[in-house]
Amino acid sequence: MTTSAVPAQPAETGEYSHAQILTILSGLMMGMFLGALDQTIVSTAIRTIADDLNGLSVQAWVTTAYLITSTITTPIYGKLGDLYGRKKLFMFSITVFILGSALCSFASSMYMLAAFRAFQGLGAGGLFTLVLAIIGDIVSPRERARYTGYFMAMFGTSSVLGPVVGGFFAGQGTLLGVSGWRWVFLVNVPIGIAALFVVARTLHVHHHRREVRIDWWGATFLVVTLVPLLTVAEQGREWGWGDPRSLTAYVVGGLGLVGFVVAEARMGDAALIPLRLFRIRAAAVTISASVIVGMAMFGGIMLLPLYMQIVHGASPMVSGFLMLPMVLGMMTASIGSGQVISRTGRIRLFPIVGSALVVVGLFLLSQVGADTWLPLVSGSMFVLGLGLGCCMQPLLLILQSAVPPTEIGVASSSATFFRQIGGTLGVAIFLSILFGSVGGNIQSAVRADAQTAAWQQTVRDPEVRADPLDGAVIDSLQHPTADGGVLGQVQDDSSIVDRMDPVLAHPFKVGFADSMARVFLIASGVGVLAFLILLLMPAVELRATSAAAAARSADVAP
Repeated sequence: MTTSAVPAQPAETGEYSHAQILTILSGLMMGMFLGALDQTIVSTAIRTIADDLNGLSVQAWVTTAYLITSTITTPIYGKLGDLYGRKKLFMFSITVFILGSALCSFASSMYMLAAFRAFQGLGAGGLFTLVLAIIGDIVSPRERARYTGYFMAMFGTSSVLGPVVGGFFAGQGTLLGVSGWRWVFLVNVPIGIAALFVVARTLHVHHHRREVRIDWWGATFLVVTLVPLLTVAEQGREWGWGDPRSLTAYVVGGLGLVGFVVAEARMGDAALIPLRLFRIRAAAVTISASVIVGMAMFGGIMLLPLYMQIVHGASPMVSGFLMLPMVLGMMTASIGSGQVISRTGRIRLFPIVGSALVVVGLFLLSQVGADTWLPLVSGSMFVLGLGLGCCMQPLLLILQSAVPPTEIGVASSSATFFRQIGGTLGVAIFLSILFGSVGGNIQSAVRADAQTAAWQQTVRDPEVRADPLDGAVIDSLQHPTADGGVLGQVQDDSSIVDRMDPVLAHPFKVGFADSMARVFLIASGVGVLAFLILLLMPAVELRATSAAAAARSADVAP
């Protein structure tokens, strides 16, 4: 792929040649690679980070803080891109992302890391949505599937490199005098600087300036809606779902939602999410499905590295490699569906079949346990990957084709926004379910194992009892304390499980596996809802012209 500095300007018709598109893609893919690599590195290393900072049970704050800010800024980037040009905003978002990454490396607690990840998310919100909008500007929906392979190759590369790099850093005690896991964030700095250079040299797109108002009131009410609802999703298990604090969060979130709808109605076409989008049946179905697919995707996938590391004792690097079946499924389905869509123009069936496969994949994962054969888990992950690959690209293409060509930015940001809304809610809710049930499941598993000869022999073994950790585990399980003892410690530092005697560790692994299986089952049920909604999708005709060409035609029309 060329990275020539020659400006890739469109022809007079507004269309770009294949060579010009490839030149622009080189810059876009560098920016997307930065965001995609960060996701895989952090998800692989999060257990090590949380254990080191003594906060595994509150890791949802780190994830949701990032998702909240990236979600809220997604539609804002879409609007600002229409006004000031997407290249400037893209470079700005990369710069903020680099600064946020550097700050994350200085975190000394999970809550501090969550704050820095929130700042990092301010930049991440523009990485994906601006790329999708630029592609929508220069390539027609039908031809866009032709270039899916390049992006899937990039995602595949990041999915392979991320676990390797993240696992390597997480496995280092110190590197150049810095804690190994901190390099998980520091590595973004040189990559981001390289991305800025490539984008500046290659990303030359024609900008049709549109005077738009920025919906700051809508953005404000969006914050008021999301923050309390996500807070109660995370803290509800400790507060109690009917606690006055939870009730207050519900009320504030509900008032914020009412304010957001009113603000969007008053802003009309300038709204962050124009309400008229929901009057277009294809757009309404796509947006609704995107929320639910996002919940299943982010919420379900978030648990897989934890399952591999806690239950099967895999290192961060190995757990990343064990995720490859799902990546392979996503790449296979995305590239395959893209080729068929490009040749036939038919798209409706793919997200329907994809959502069905997501349901099957998550249901199969809900049947796994602490002693499940890993190849069976890999097969379930492959099915889940196939489903996600059939959903993500087609849903975006449908939404971009359902709106006028001049609103590609709004459509792209809306698709990303609602998928991330679902993902943010999914992560908060599913992790809350996980850590809200794991304690009881571990206790049940201990009672079951306590009836076995192996357990009784182990707890009476003088050598086992003489070990400081194993002795403390036995005492804690036999004489529970108010703070939960080892049971409570495990929920903040799961690495304790790896250091236990295998017999003592087994019920802990069973407890985590049972809680994760419950989450996968709930996510599967959520996927059924997405399938039912997608059955309402009307037939969609993909446009044969790019948004840039359509805008050019509108400019020259009498």
